[in-house]
Amino acid sequence: MGETAEATSRTDAPIEGLPPGPRMPRALQDVATVTRLRPFLRRAQRRYGDIFTVRVHRFGNIVAVGDPELIKRTFTASPRTLYSGEGSALGPVLGINSLLVIDEQIHLRQRKLLLPPFHGERMRAYESTIERIATDELAQWREGEEFPVAPSTMRITLRAILVAVFGAHDEVLQRLEELVPRMTELGSALTPVPILHHDLGPLSPWGRFRRMRAEFDALCDDLIDEAKHDPELERRPDVLALMVQARHDDGSRMRNEEIRDQLMTMLAAGHETTAATLAWTVERLRRHPGVLARLVAEADAGGRDYRDATIREVQRLRPVIMFSIRIVKRPFELGGYVLPPGTRIALGGALTHYDERLFPDALRFSPERFLGRAPETYAWIPFGGGIRRCIGATFAHMEMDVVLRTLLRMWTLEPTTAPPERLKFRGVAYAPADGGLARVRRREPRALPARAVRERVTITVAPA
Repeated sequence: MGETAEATSRTDAPIEGLPPGPRMPRALQDVATVTRLRPFLRRAQRRYGDIFTVRVHRFGNIVAVGDPELIKRTFTASPRTLYSGEGSALGPVLGINSLLVIDEQIHLRQRKLLLPPFHGERMRAYESTIERIATDELAQWREGEEFPVAPSTMRITLRAILVAVFGAHDEVLQRLEELVPRMTELGSALTPVPILHHDLGPLSPWGRFRRMRAEFDALCDDLIDEAKHDPELERRPDVLALMVQARHDDGSRMRNEEIRDQLMTMLAAGHETTAATLAWTVERLRRHPGVLARLVAEADAGGRDYRDATIREVQRLRPVIMFSIRIVKRPFELGGYVLPPGTRIALGGALTHYDERLFPDALRFSPERFLGRAPETYAWIPFGGGIRRCIGATFAHMEMDVVLRTLLRMWTLEPTTAPPERLKFRGVAYAPADGGLARVRRREPRALPARAVRERVTITVAPA
């Protein structure tokens, strides 16, 4: 294929064009992808194999991929051949500087600046903050009545990001906590409907969002200005403090608009998604009392291995983001087909996470499958992969671990025989339709074993 397409590893000539796929009219495929996404894709996979084409009006031709080797090839392709940000529906919401909507060298430079806060020593400082936030929120739960946990997990993950990432406090923290839920709810609803991205005045949906975003930007500017004048800036653990100190390769600082868009991106990527996973965790545990009992015993003993495995199994069986998308910019050979520019490639857990060849008895909730072994990198992909893998994956896992540990020590979750909650698409993430219903009883406080005390100050997250 020379300079025009990435080299093929096959000995036979690749086919120019798209792989086959469902032949039903686009309108019916539109409906199927919205209302019956996983069953629709699984049926197509059984009929056409691990690479097939679906056709929907908004996005055109989408090549869905369910083979880990082909997923690896796509995730590791040249950033000049496959884009991810260009044309993203998230662009108008997150801003033109967002890590999720930029490509090639610009993306790599921004990613290099943003990676350091989410690894190593920083995690220890974030853990104690998140534990305090979770304890304060969970203490408000009430015994004996069934309630959705999603509002609580949303408040926990929001405050965790505003404190640990934004460095927000006092009045600005309060104003952001009032603004962000309204802004993200409206932004999530508008993201999949580009036709509404027109400001028709303050009462129009996009007009209201733009005014909320302007208020958000002003509050971020206040935090940036405060950080720039903070004599203790180098000692601060929050991510904003590091962004203010960061330098591009030419020595220039990040501009305010860059910082604001990245803060907005971290909200979008780490707030609702982590909250939804925590809600799914409660929903799954109430229907698997054996798993729940083992988790409680482990938490009381100061362990964490089974909790790690449980979080990963929830992410496998209930992924809140179904796909990572790549856009072909140069002809790209994949699975025996040379995909033309403009083709979208969909890679994600909507296929691999339910494949019996990759996860035996795939529909069964079984944390044991991840006990003592890390998930396969290109089969278990809740955080995407390659150079665009979620930079906050380690932070998100740590956050979920701390919140779940705190919950297990404070409350007893009562099991239920109710049917599983349905998936509900919220514009960005798939969440439990009923919000992860819980019924709880307060546990008696107990002294923590020495191992649990050590766990509070030593956190290691297994690589995904």
